[in-house]
Amino acid sequence: MSRIKQLSVNLINQIAAGEVIERPMSVVKELVENSIDAGASKIEINISNGCRNIRVADNGSGIHPDDIQLAFLKHATSKLSDESSLFNIETLGFRGEALASIISVSRVTCITKTKDFDYGTKVESENSIVNSSKTGCALGTIMEVRDLFFNQPARLKFLKSEKTEFNYIHELVLSLALSQPEISFILKNNGTEILTTNQNSDLLTRITEIYSSSIINELKEVKNTDRMSGIKITGYISKPNYTRSSKKSIYTFVNSRVIKCPVLLKAIDNAYKNMLPQGRFPFVVLNLEINPQDIDINAHPTKREIRYKNPNQIYSFVQNALSYALSEINVDNNISKENIPSKVVPIENAYKKFVELQNEQESDDLLFPLNNNKNTQIKNNNVQQKIDIDFDKYTNVQKINIIGQLDNTYILVQNENNLEIIDQHIAQERYIYEKLQKEKQIVSQLLIVSDVIETDPGDIILLEEAKEQLNKFGYQIEKISDHQIIFKKIPQMLSNVSTKEILSELLTNLKNSIDNNLDSIEEKIRITTSCKAAIKAGDKLTLWQMEEIVRNLRQTKNPYTCPHGRPISHCIDLKEIASYFSRTK
Repeated sequence: MSRIKQLSVNLINQIAAGEVIERPMSVVKELVENSIDAGASKIEINISNGCRNIRVADNGSGIHPDDIQLAFLKHATSKLSDESSLFNIETLGFRGEALASIISVSRVTCITKTKDFDYGTKVESENSIVNSSKTGCALGTIMEVRDLFFNQPARLKFLKSEKTEFNYIHELVLSLALSQPEISFILKNNGTEILTTNQNSDLLTRITEIYSSSIINELKEVKNTDRMSGIKITGYISKPNYTRSSKKSIYTFVNSRVIKCPVLLKAIDNAYKNMLPQGRFPFVVLNLEINPQDIDINAHPTKREIRYKNPNQIYSFVQNALSYALSEINVDNNISKENIPSKVVPIENAYKKFVELQNEQESDDLLFPLNNNKNTQIKNNNVQQKIDIDFDKYTNVQKINIIGQLDNTYILVQNENNLEIIDQHIAQERYIYEKLQKEKQIVSQLLIVSDVIETDPGDIILLEEAKEQLNKFGYQIEKISDHQIIFKKIPQMLSNVSTKEILSELLTNLKNSIDNNLDSIEEKIRITTSCKAAIKAGDKLTLWQMEEIVRNLRQTKNPYTCPHGRPISHCIDLKEIASYFSRTK
């Protein structure tokens, strides 16, 4: 073995650069975060030469001339003062590794000026050797990185295509722009402007700048604060019927730092549980504000990972905030639940009120004419009493304008600004599912005669393991032999469904339960029951039945998708229909 020797500064920096500078996107991240920390209100990023040339210009505070040489040394930073400040970090950068790593794997020119000097400083570096001189320039900093990995051909060989590498950069800048809506960002690729955002934008405006103004109708604001701990969550999430094909549109920030946090992602997944189709994902932009002393962001050189002092508290807080926001959404995009009049009451409540009045009067002579006369005379013990019954108070005043039924499967509803097409089976399935969530005990139907059903021994074992959960939901299954079972009881709402069909669906869902977790098993049973109890596609409905389905759907917390994640309704804007027929109104 060779003798031990001290490595050169450049080689040390190149080894360290392997952790910090993985690809061109890493350079952009470190430089732009430095610009943000410098208080810049405008940042311009120019990419060229196959993403190996990167120029980041800002109007931030600049670098003091006396600090310029120090700035390019390893572990030199203005963002930490002592050991204690490592656990109270309020800036994006703090490790003092980025610039030292970048100059070890590229040729760098830096031009910078602070407000306290009439002149600026120009720095040129190659192979970690730094030379500086005075120059004239504007306030701020321009960092030019050229020929990235010119001295590391092995690293250069592992880069992806120019298009792929730029996509990484583009996604990063999108995230940074969403995390800092008050800053103007410009991104160019080979001179072509790819992204431009304005300064002093609020988050919603920033989202429309990056995407489109139409996305506003698909979003729900999230805003919640835990006063005890000071934790705050803000941002926007999409309604369940607005989905994306990948998780790339899930943007999570902690104290405005771009980060992929498993705790936040798990909270998002659970908030949307049973609301999205398989393989579809929500649009999410969330910023968690938390005391810097309650987190550790020094777990990885790239600062991608974050650790919480109390991760369970963070998970519960975020999940509850998102679930609440989603529960406030109404099917009709033009009406939110908080704007529906307080006297909107299900029709069955009006009947209950009628019965209460009957019982209170204890009279055989009660007259309750169902007409437009709201003044009803009630005779009791020869005393005439006048009771003013406000029908609007006990009936749903939210008008449901049913146009009809399409293909005996879809209910057509005319809303104020759109035509709504509702899948009747999925709509009722959602209503029943949420009703089952609230019910503590499900009413059973005793089967006097039940078919003997042949099945596999493994399926019977599965049913026996879930016996307690099945009983809770109104199922009682008895084993006849190693290959046969019968249903003794089924939920009353499934009295018209064949037991073979019920068993098939139960087994399919139970086999898909996660790790035989009790909550997962109950969830699968609930989904099975609601699906089988709902009316089917192809069932012809009366006007009253359609109204009841739509009215029940309007009362659900999550009226966008069924428990399987399929969309319940689709709205076509009346303006779109008018435009098709060349109508201006």
